[in-house]
Amino acid sequence: MLANDGPTIITTRPMIQLEAMDIRPAKIHRNLSVPSLVEIAIHKKEGILSSTGALSVKTGKFTGRSPDDKYIVDDEVTHNVVDWGKVNHPLSEDNFDRIFRRMKKYIEDKECFVFDGFVGADPATRLPIRVINERAWHNLFAQQLFIRPTNEELESHRPEFTLISSDNFGAIPQEEDTRTETFIIINFKKKLVLIGSTSYAGEIKKAMFSIMNFLLPQRGVFPMHCSANVSSEGNSALFFGLSGTGKTTLSADPERRLVGDDEHGWSDDGIFNFEGGCYAKCINLKRENEPQIWNAIKFGAVMENVVVNGDTRQPDFEDGSLTENTRVAYPLSFIEGSVIPSIAGHPKTIIFLTADAFGVMPPIAKLTKEGAMYHFMSGYTSKLAGTERGITEPKETFSQCFGAPFMPLHAKVYADMLGKKITEHNTRVYLINTGWTGGPYGVGKRMNLKYTRSMVTAALKGDLEKVHFVHHNIFNLAMPSSCPGVPDGVLDPRSTWPDKDKYDAAAKRLAMLFVKNFEKFGDMPVEIKNAGPHV
Repeated sequence: MLANDGPTIITTRPMIQLEAMDIRPAKIHRNLSVPSLVEIAIHKKEGILSSTGALSVKTGKFTGRSPDDKYIVDDEVTHNVVDWGKVNHPLSEDNFDRIFRRMKKYIEDKECFVFDGFVGADPATRLPIRVINERAWHNLFAQQLFIRPTNEELESHRPEFTLISSDNFGAIPQEEDTRTETFIIINFKKKLVLIGSTSYAGEIKKAMFSIMNFLLPQRGVFPMHCSANVSSEGNSALFFGLSGTGKTTLSADPERRLVGDDEHGWSDDGIFNFEGGCYAKCINLKRENEPQIWNAIKFGAVMENVVVNGDTRQPDFEDGSLTENTRVAYPLSFIEGSVIPSIAGHPKTIIFLTADAFGVMPPIAKLTKEGAMYHFMSGYTSKLAGTERGITEPKETFSQCFGAPFMPLHAKVYADMLGKKITEHNTRVYLINTGWTGGPYGVGKRMNLKYTRSMVTAALKGDLEKVHFVHHNIFNLAMPSSCPGVPDGVLDPRSTWPDKDKYDAAAKRLAMLFVKNFEKFGDMPVEIKNAGPHV
């Protein structure tokens, strides 16, 4: 028998809402409990229970996002606002309607799972959403990652955006103008998101993130791809960085309380988390290095593509045979001492994280406001294996605003909001390299996590405000000459290379890539361009 301690058939008002959109699945379960969803997922053979208690699932050939298959409908709402191009791909209204009609027909005889909840912890700006899934584990993912309503809120819930996800339904590229059968389509006019032919659950959360990044600037709120935590004194900090740079790891600090690990807004009142959960990478996860994440992998959590021993059901976090992008999703409440509701004051410190595979960026540097805007727009890192399909080894990447695939507007819109916030709140900004030192990937070694944590601690506590800084002539950055807990020889990247000429050549090459990349933004203020590398 399946557990059924939550509502089974959707209630009248939500059913009317769905029928008004001509969405009529054969059977719908709404906001089922976590145990119910876990039990149904196991019964349907969508996953297995691991020895930790977490549900273990595999996502097939899609073990990462598919950014080239993501579209925004080009209409009067988006045409003159979206920054169309390599990142934001247009799809016509007619083709969206063709896909939507077929998708509605497809789910008519299906059993579906509905999650009604919110994106955004701040009641003043939160977005009521509805997520409809064909798979129970996808709905469990949504329940753990987004913000759950109270019983009273669920009773009166009216979604502003609806997301429908079915990994067994595909587009017809030659008829509907998609690149492949896979699609992630956002329609801002109809307030709909359609996802098909991919089982990777990260597409669900990132689609909602993209929506917030479009809507919030219109309300004067700065949306950010970052993690956030707060000290016992109430001093909050932001950590920007792409997947694999250490954003989740470094913000999960036992000495500070976690606000959120991925997506936040910054309003006139302070910062707030978009989500109610965390989506952490767990490749090579060790209890001693990341105890908070380790302890969160328990019943209710969802592990994606982690290899599990068939006999013992013990997860092997060091096995990347399925993908390097192994993930675990869990509610924020699984992190001891997390801030719920996840709202905090204006940040005192901002940290930009990069994982430089060339080993030439300084381990830590202090940024001016203009430098912060430059590096925010640049969004440099070396993309690590597994985050996206086709990436098998580190590669230099410039992802504007540290989240280009989720930023529908021009990068300058977001950068101007960042600069304004830095000025208003006198926020300190640091750039930290969690990548390689002593040489490039394959020659040097990854930066010692202990040293990186010491740099972060020094930045948060203001210890670096008291030290002497030296100028890096190529990258035009201010490097501290000392940092508590870090050997002085580590702080200057050039000194860690045996061959200084090779360092200079590699640094100049990367600096030129920065300059070339920044040209894509067009006519920018000279003070921002001059804050970047000098070549």
